[in-house]
Amino acid sequence: MGPDVITAAPLAGVPHGFLGRRGGVSGGAYASLNVGTGSPDDPGLVERNRRIAADAVLAGVQLATVYQVHSASCVPVSEPWPLDERPHADAMVTDRPGVLVGILTADCAPVLLADRQAGVVGAAHAGWKGAIGGVTDNTIAAMEVLGADRSRIAAAIGPCIAQASYEVDEGFLVRFCEDDPANERFFKPGRPGHQQFDLAGYVAARLAGAGIGTVAITGQDTLAEEERFFSYRRAALAGEASYGRQISLIGVEG
Repeated sequence: MGPDVITAAPLAGVPHGFLGRRGGVSGGAYASLNVGTGSPDDPGLVERNRRIAADAVLAGVQLATVYQVHSASCVPVSEPWPLDERPHADAMVTDRPGVLVGILTADCAPVLLADRQAGVVGAAHAGWKGAIGGVTDNTIAAMEVLGADRSRIAAAIGPCIAQASYEVDEGFLVRFCEDDPANERFFKPGRPGHQQFDLAGYVAARLAGAGIGTVAITGQDTLAEEERFFSYRRAALAGEASYGRQISLIGVEG
């Protein structure tokens, strides 16, 4: 069975895909398409999985990733960095044909963006810290430096932890509402002292607020769909020592 590649209609015609955990060569807790270089998985298997994932979206091209740190930083990509020289950032943009930019996730929201006319694409890792910090805003701005126009940019938010699975405490709610009182709409009461947070909805609103007129949410729940996706929170709830990561990719076809 090959990789599970989820695509989004607003990005039709642009090489892209949100991949799950199926179709790779890793075993055990990392079965099977684990691309997490920071996991205890066999590095050789991880590298093979990275190649399998890239080829499933755009065969034979180079794959660029960053050292993700839950920041709002975005960097331009002209060619991939060696793994040990990757910049600390959580988003990338490129206008170079033959390069795929890839974001790793295991509950956080992967965001892929494209301006077809300009031939500029972007990928962002939007965990709650990066999302509230403006990682998508910075990605849009970096795309514009390369010639994109936000009025033409389309975006898609891929598989991430869904509101029904994302329990947070009241302090989390307070932090978001202090940033913007309107953020209360992304929370629903849960068990006493807790809230359920709509990460995808929040990220979509940030994109819309930045002037992106076309935004899709693919709608899968990484925590609930165990056979299809890796999940940090699921692993933590189960007391597992580590977890795999999936990848989301976008590029400019040559």
